[in-house]
Amino acid sequence: MAARKSGELSAGREHGSQATRKLDASDPAHFRRALSRFASGVVVVTGIEAGEPVGMTCQSFSSLSLSPPLVLFSAGASSTTLPRLRAAGEICVNVLADDQEWLASQFARTGTDKWRGVDWSPGTHGVPRIAGATLWCEGAITAVHEGGDHLIVVVRVESLLAPLAPSPPLIFHEGSFRVLGDDRGERSRG
Repeated sequence: MAARKSGELSAGREHGSQATRKLDASDPAHFRRALSRFASGVVVVTGIEAGEPVGMTCQSFSSLSLSPPLVLFSAGASSTTLPRLRAAGEICVNVLADDQEWLASQFARTGTDKWRGVDWSPGTHGVPRIAGATLWCEGAITAVHEGGDHLIVVVRVESLLAPLAPSPPLIFHEGSFRVLGDDRGERSRG
């Protein structure tokens, strides 16, 4: 039997009725490709540092605890924005709506004016709430943990605010922004 290269289809191997292929978890490209199959929401984490608004796009966001109310997000250890958010202490997680793909892209860039054209208002403790988001989750950073090449940031939630008629959330799946369709199916936004 000839040895297969990592990532090749496993001939004759099925899981249920699906053909499968084994990916090398130690290969960053394979790891990224495999985990891109998990759909996630897209958020912009904002704060005020030295009197100026700061923010960054993040798709690694999750609830952590009901009691006390905690959420977490993660960011690359090399992020230049995360230290500014940590200095701010109080932050707002803006859960982006399906028509805010441009905000996700704008806040993901470095070396640009991330706040150009952004409509926002001060929330609790003055942190920026981005207009049109589907949820605003405000709180204080309580812990930061190392996690490989990322930092895991824990936030104690102090305030939740949602529009009475929220838009569907923006979704990131398999390397593309997507939106939920009326039939709960997904369709590509670009």
